[in-house]
Amino acid sequence: MAAGRVSARVPLLALVVALGCAPDGGTDSAAAGAGGEEGGAPGPEPQHTLTADQTHNRWSRTIPPILTVESGAVIEAYLEEASDAQLTPESTVEDLATLSFDPIHPLTGPVYVEGAEPGDLLAVTLHEIELGDWGWVANVPGFGFLADRFPDPYLRIFEFEPGDTSVGFAPGIRIPLRPFPGVMGVAPDTDSMLVTIPPRQNGGNMDDRDLVEGTTVYFPVLVEGALFSMGDPHIAQGDGEVGGTAIEGPLRVVYELEVIKGAGPIPSPHYETDEFYAVTGFAPTIDEAARNAVEAMIDYLVSSRDLSRQEAYQLASMAGDLKISEVVDVPNMLVAMRISKGVIGN
Repeated sequence: MAAGRVSARVPLLALVVALGCAPDGGTDSAAAGAGGEEGGAPGPEPQHTLTADQTHNRWSRTIPPILTVESGAVIEAYLEEASDAQLTPESTVEDLATLSFDPIHPLTGPVYVEGAEPGDLLAVTLHEIELGDWGWVANVPGFGFLADRFPDPYLRIFEFEPGDTSVGFAPGIRIPLRPFPGVMGVAPDTDSMLVTIPPRQNGGNMDDRDLVEGTTVYFPVLVEGALFSMGDPHIAQGDGEVGGTAIEGPLRVVYELEVIKGAGPIPSPHYETDEFYAVTGFAPTIDEAARNAVEAMIDYLVSSRDLSRQEAYQLASMAGDLKISEVVDVPNMLVAMRISKGVIGN
C-alpha cells in the first residue's frame, strides 16, 4: 500500500507567515509533495530503518534517542502491536487474565531531529503504512467506554494476506482496513516517566483514525531535538474506539520529519490531508475536549486566513466538523475539528 505525498505547503505557510516565522531552510519534504491518490507516485525511499525491538513505553525528555537525523529525513519504522507480544496469533481468551498494562504501547523511537527546539513545529508525513499478517481485538475487563456493562473477556484473532482491504467479522459483515499508528508524539518537557495511555499536548495516544497514509501531523516541539516516537499500530478502528481496542496488529510505516522553525507552540497537534485541515483538543470530558478543539480551530483560522475571532467562530460553526476521536484513554478524551479545503482553500 503506497500513497502519494500530501500537499501541505500552502496552508502551513499561511500559518507560518501569519505568525511572522519562516520554515526551516532544509529539505523541502513533509510540507511539499504532490499527488495524494492511491496508486500515484510512490513515496520517497527511506534513509533509515528502525526495528520493532527499538522501543520504549513512557514519555520523558530523559529517554535517549536511538537515531539522530536532519530535518527532511525519511524513516522506515516497524511497530510492535500494542500488547508488546503478550498476545500472539495463537492466543486465546484465557490469556487476557494475565495481560499486564505495564509494557503496553511499545513505541519505536525516540528520533532526535537536528535543529528542532521549543517554539518550532515538527511536521510528520505518513508516506506508507503496510499491514502485518495478523491482528487482534479484545474486551479487557475493566477497560472500555462501557466497561461496567461488558465485564466478560473477549478476544478475536484476525489473519491478513497482502493486498487485503477488508476482513470478515460475521456473515454479511466486513470491516474495512484503514491502518494508522494510534500513538505518535514528541517528548514532553519533563523528567518524569509519563505513561502512554492518554493524549496530551505532545500528541501521545490520540487514536485518531484519520492519521492514515498521506496525512501530515504537526506536533509542538517541547524539548531540543523533538524526540519523536510512534507505536500502538491500529488496523481498523471506529471513531471513539469505544470498546478500548481497535484491531491491533504490527505495521510498517514510512514517515518523514521536517522542522518548521518558529511556527509553534500549539496546544495540541494539528493535521491535514489533501481534503481538509484539522485540529485536536484533549480534556477529561468530551465537553471540555470539544471546546478546546473549537478554540484551536478559531486560532488556526485567525492566524492563517486573516479573520477576526468572531468571523472564525462563525466560519467554524457553518463549515467545521467536530468528531470524537477517542473516549477511552483516561484521563483524557480527544476531539478533532476539521474544515474542508474546498471551503478555506489550499
